[in-house]
Amino acid sequence: MSGRVGDFRILGPFRSGSMAELFEAEAPSGEHCLVKRPKLGFGSHPACYAGFETEQMVLGRLAGPHVPRCLGQGEETADGRGPWLAIERIEGQSFEAIAAAAPLPAAEVARLGVLLADALHALHRQNVVHQDLTPAHILLTVQGRVVLIDFGLACHGDLPDLAATEGGAATLGSPAIIAPEQVLGVRGDPRSDLFAAGAILYRLATGRYPFGSVASRWGLHRRRWFDPPPPRLENPEIPEWLQEIILHCLAVRPERRYASAAQLAYDLAHPDQVVVGERGRRLRRGGLRLAVKRWWSERQLDLAEPARPVRQLERAPHLLVAVDTDDQNGALAEAMRHTLRRLIAHDPHWRITCVGVLEPSIMTEQDEGASIGHSLHTAKLAILHQWAHPLALPRERLRFHVLTGGEAAAQLVDYARAAHADHIVMGARGSSVMRRYLGSVSARVVAEAPCSVTVVRVPQAQDG
Repeated sequence: MSGRVGDFRILGPFRSGSMAELFEAEAPSGEHCLVKRPKLGFGSHPACYAGFETEQMVLGRLAGPHVPRCLGQGEETADGRGPWLAIERIEGQSFEAIAAAAPLPAAEVARLGVLLADALHALHRQNVVHQDLTPAHILLTVQGRVVLIDFGLACHGDLPDLAATEGGAATLGSPAIIAPEQVLGVRGDPRSDLFAAGAILYRLATGRYPFGSVASRWGLHRRRWFDPPPPRLENPEIPEWLQEIILHCLAVRPERRYASAAQLAYDLAHPDQVVVGERGRRLRRGGLRLAVKRWWSERQLDLAEPARPVRQLERAPHLLVAVDTDDQNGALAEAMRHTLRRLIAHDPHWRITCVGVLEPSIMTEQDEGASIGHSLHTAKLAILHQWAHPLALPRERLRFHVLTGGEAAAQLVDYARAAHADHIVMGARGSSVMRRYLGSVSARVVAEAPCSVTVVRVPQAQDG
């Protein structure tokens, strides 16, 4: 193919797949990009056109650093070869190439996993589920961010699901990675992408996929009832916390996986906070009895259409609680806990992070004060645990973090952004030794936070 497509000058072939062809091109601005065209005609896959039309619709509605920019699209060209799509050319390495060196060290698996989960969360917040997440569709750019590509099987919560109308929706996707509910034809659940992310983390950590190379219908359906081999059985160097995370992603039932990619990203970034249970310590697969139990429970399962992706995220809010560890005001603490209980009352998959601030000082910034700083950090963590204890909430739903090294409001805002917080709860400070340092924190956080902020105040007694 040569010549022009729309306003784009074709430079030559780039890559050809089973369902589409990619060509190097030049945009009117002079930017080098890619032009994608579906493979149509005799012998082409019936989903080719539907997938291409889906990608046109979805990419045209996506934005941000984790997806390629859509530069142009059209339905027909002078050569009569049908629709086309011009997209940004992303320079980087695919996770497929990275996985060739697997098994990777746990720290590297976690680092890559955080980047992937951040990209997925950004996608899901735009009401889109990828549905075909594979290492080949994940690019690590030279700037160190993950970009997701190939949205031909994607589901957008506000658009018709064209892939599902082609009759093959039950088996669309990569057999080695597809989630159990996708095998049954259920599409549009963001937790399906989290299952795929778990399968990719499994491969990065062990060098193989959790269910191997699937070549039969039985192999495809086994994941509905059978657990994969524990990663630590494949690679004894894998720490328990990483196995806990991977198997959490690979739970058979969607409601037993992470509720959001943001929760996955947080655990990968904070392995010391992962609550390791039986999953993380497991060294053998579940037996036939468990598989039969799952088969029977699946017979009672209502495979209703999942809620729109953004609605799923609304059910899994991340609440950030800013606790003043230097001013233990009992009435304010109880008022904040009461506010938290109200906020989580109707959201089944919430998670809470209690955050404290360690004031920088000359003593803790000097080398000889490092041990003192560590002791203060530990003491503040203990105070956060004590603060949360009256809530009587499940430990696996709680996280604790001490921020250090800068101005409190800026730290809280930056942390809320990095941790994908959906709501910040903080107390209005009365007279306090720390007021000169934290006194204006609530006003700044309200003004600059990337999410909603609730400032809790204890009513002052009136003089009579």
